Amino acid sequence: QVQLVEYGGGSVQAGGSLRLSCEVSPYANYHMDWFRQAPGKDREGVATIDSNGRTSYAESVKGRFTISRDSAKSTLYLQMNNLKPEDTGTYYCAADFPPRNPPRYWGQGTQVTVSA
Repeated sequence: QVQLVEYGGGSVQAGGSLRLSCEVSPYANYHMDWFRQAPGKDREGVATIDSNGRTSYAESVKGRFTISRDSAKSTLYLQMNNLKPEDTGTYYCAADFPPRNPPRYWGQGTQVTVSA
């Protein structure tokens, strides 16, 4: 059973930064994603890193968010800079290999709140 545990959510003012972490156990070179869901809205994909390290981002976060992974620490990260109120939501990490839609393995979610 693959377990994913997110850390690092919190409350910040607009323009601030947060870094989310997702510990993966057991770790493998999964295709991994960050998703988010705002109240009353559908879940949306935010960023992806594939098993070769290639990354992709939603247009709304390009240039502000960076997804990365550290295999030595079995951890996926999402560095979020210049946060905006519309970034508020519950953030989830997800993993699978080969990639599936939706992924099979999910974390419990961590809340990010950005105030104006």
